[in-house]
Amino acid sequence: QVQLVESGGGLVQAGGSLRLSCAASGSILSINSMGWYRQAPGKQRELVAVITGGGSTSYADSVKGRFTISRDNAKIMVYLQMNSLKPEDTANYYCNLDFRGRLGSRSYSWGQGTQVTVSS
Repeated sequence: QVQLVESGGGLVQAGGSLRLSCAASGSILSINSMGWYRQAPGKQRELVAVITGGGSTSYADSVKGRFTISRDNAKIMVYLQMNSLKPEDTANYYCNLDFRGRLGSRSYSWGQGTQVTVSS
């Protein structure tokens, strides 16, 4: 069983910064990608940023230039540095892991979510 635990959410004023962290543990043979998604009330969950096993990154247009995703391969952790936050960034942020387990099958795991609230 693979578990993801997020931390770092909170309340911040517009223009401020937060850093989210996600730690993965369990039976992980290899990682295809790790990413961050978010879901605001009444809206669908959307991709924020993703980083592949090779280190390539991609971002939603709405966060480009403001957010940075990074990984610590040794600790199996992924981070999301969020700068210049806007009220529209308010959402529950979820960590996602795309991986192969020890039996070789491809699997996905989600964290429990961490709330980010940006006040105007």
